Amino acid sequence: MKKYTAEFIATFALIFCGTGASIVNETMHGVLGHVGIAMSWGLIVMALIYAFGDISGSHINPAVTIAFAVHKSFPWKEVLPYIISQLLGALTASFVLRLLFPASQTLGASLPSGPPMQSFVLEIFLMFFLMLVVLQVAKGSKEQGMFAGIAIGGVVLLEAMFAGPVCGASMNPTRSLAPAVVSHHTEHLWIYLTAPFMGAVAAVFVHQFLKTSK
Repeated sequence: MKKYTAEFIATFALIFCGTGASIVNETMHGVLGHVGIAMSWGLIVMALIYAFGDISGSHINPAVTIAFAVHKSFPWKEVLPYIISQLLGALTASFVLRLLFPASQTLGASLPSGPPMQSFVLEIFLMFFLMLVVLQVAKGSKEQGMFAGIAIGGVVLLEAMFAGPVCGASMNPTRSLAPAVVSHHTEHLWIYLTAPFMGAVAAVFVHQFLKTSK
């Protein structure tokens, strides 16, 4: 239960701070700006990895959890409890944000600004590169170590910086599901519930190929 509680708290913090930044920007006339939102995502991911990495691995993402299981560095029997913990944490955060900011229309939901297929392909590549970095710096299924938080948080910040205006740079099914459900903006949810899993699993096979080729 300690690991599941850590995943619940970490995912709550991720959604509360990450989508919270988008909501503050939306309801307070762009006070943070796009750069501020991207930095918020990168910084909270980095902080959570250092805070919870040695307890649960700080997956905070169902796609990461499943990718670790495919990589055989995380037991399949733990996958469902982890995903449930992540989902509950994210939904709780979105409901709290709804109470705090009732004027928000989207609650920071991931929405494509262009063609849906553009965002779908982009999300696959974003998650592929993120998961590849995670696998390279993580210890087993635990995202911990001196530079893991900086590397992973940096990738999240970078990808949110350049891809956020296009597809939302979700890279996380739970991050997109919770605000979409609470704000009732589920029209493009299929993109964010499929693409991150595809990118993450693809990264596992590329990582294994690179590892065996050494």
